[in-house]
Amino acid sequence: MTNWDNARFFLAVARTGTLRGAAARLGVDQATVGRRIAALEEALSARLFLRTPTMYVLTSAGEALIGPSEAMEQAVHQIERRIVGIDDQLCGTIRVATTDSLGQRYVVPAIAKLRAEHPGIDVVCVTSPGMANLTRREADIAIRILRPESPDLIVRRLAQLESGIYASRAYVAARGEPSEGCAFEGHDLVMYQQPVVPSMWEALCGESTHRGRVVFQTSSTMMLFEAAVAGLGVTELPCFRADHEPALVRVMPGRRDRFDVWLVAHADLYKTARIQAFIDVVAREFDPSS
Repeated sequence: MTNWDNARFFLAVARTGTLRGAAARLGVDQATVGRRIAALEEALSARLFLRTPTMYVLTSAGEALIGPSEAMEQAVHQIERRIVGIDDQLCGTIRVATTDSLGQRYVVPAIAKLRAEHPGIDVVCVTSPGMANLTRREADIAIRILRPESPDLIVRRLAQLESGIYASRAYVAARGEPSEGCAFEGHDLVMYQQPVVPSMWEALCGESTHRGRVVFQTSSTMMLFEAAVAGLGVTELPCFRADHEPALVRVMPGRRDRFDVWLVAHADLYKTARIQAFIDVVAREFDPSS
């Protein structure tokens, strides 16, 4: 394999396991992917994938090609980051990754201010409970509550926010408020799915959950919020969101937790004019004194 175009088709099929998935990831049609893989196998005189009825599985030759292909991918992404990083124009696209809750309250208002100040900048905003890979340029900048440790990333703390325990007024009227020290005995809980926030299954704001009954699980903060509003049960929510919902009431007010919000950018892009412009407006959005 002598060029990146071949490598990206190969990696897309290897990562998705299907021509359809690779085509969606690359923005081309399925037939094009199939032709490119067939041509690559012919050029290398090697079968890279075993075709099964449901997916493409790497052969030994394909497995041997993963490392060199990923090295090529990393080199291409480094070139892209460095070229973008020397751009001093307040125009172009910024890819922002965040959570739906932070996005609604802070990031979207910041984007609106950015667009008002710099109409040449447009934004792609991706909301997900997972963390975008900035090194692979899945995003240019991220607003998240987990601090990454990669030396390639520049990290800045934007704020420290509070979370509390909430239930709907209707739920409290029907079931009463849980008491501190009861471990939610006799109460229903709505939770993140365990792989998303494992600590939630141990305690909410320091209150053990082991006597409560988990009746609803989700990977989305917005769905967690809506489940609480609908009266499905008790949960932990960020106060910036829950305190402004009339249908919710804070229970166990002595129980609270704090979490940091981090802005994360790749070092190669951090000094780009449009990234600095975004950082300025989002930092102001998180600053209560601004």
